[in-house]
Amino acid sequence: MAKRSKGRSKDVNPKVAARRAARKAAQKAFQEGQVSGPLRAFEGLPGEVDWVALREVVPAATATARTTEEHGARDITVVTLLPGLLAAMHRSDGQILVALQTPSNTPDPSRDVATALLAALETEPGTTLAHVDLTGEGPRLQDVLDTSVDFEVTVHDTFDYALDPEDEVTEEVRHALEELADSIVPTVKVDDAEGAYWCRMSGREYLRWSRPEPEEELLDALARLHARGESALEEGTRLIGTFRSCGLVIPVWELVRGSEADELTGLLPAFEERLAGALAQDGELDAQERRARASLVSRQVTLR
Repeated sequence: MAKRSKGRSKDVNPKVAARRAARKAAQKAFQEGQVSGPLRAFEGLPGEVDWVALREVVPAATATARTTEEHGARDITVVTLLPGLLAAMHRSDGQILVALQTPSNTPDPSRDVATALLAALETEPGTTLAHVDLTGEGPRLQDVLDTSVDFEVTVHDTFDYALDPEDEVTEEVRHALEELADSIVPTVKVDDAEGAYWCRMSGREYLRWSRPEPEEELLDALARLHARGESALEEGTRLIGTFRSCGLVIPVWELVRGSEADELTGLLPAFEERLAGALAQDGELDAQERRARASLVSRQVTLR
């Protein structure tokens, strides 16, 4: 007597099955370390440090971008997050939104986002993309975007940027967005400091500053400053650790309690001057600097 097959009896579309198998194979290769992506995923794009910050430490923001002429010279909006972890959205008003904070399909976030963007461009208005299938080689954002267009960031305190102004918003949708907004960490982009974001968590204020320098060189320079007691932004602030993602380091400072973002504008240029001096130093770290570096590394969090 034949055994009854488990699951659905309906045959699976061969194309769907092939895409699923390819995606699982790619994810397995990624998990087993057989595939590696570029160290600096967003290198070559305008505002690389802001791309990394929006992917990792900024909860709700939008930024401007435009596709190349080959891809229609289309103005699009890059966002931190879309409801439901959508990869992209083609709103009814024609605007394309593509998200950075999505589950990774490959070790190369630039390729993941580019694939979602190109797929969204091919859809009809009113379409959302939950995920995209990645098989074989494919273009990256550096191949798809016009790099002469500035990456201008706007930080938000809600996720209303996902709403289509031409659509009526139901109470259910409004309530869901309000619940999402409740989880947003208050964040402000610091003026005249690329990649720098002030935030407030649990009654304390912090600066997260995505830096463009090579990882190891920046850690050495921070260690030199830390060993000399020069890593603080001002009295009462302290360098408490770093994030690492997409080939960049994001140092984090705890600020004087009650500090606001606009108070940082005058502090950061002075720190950058000290940092430039430390980066210019040659030679090995001394014992005290090595201990400072080890302390920084021990408080480091590596993100995706």
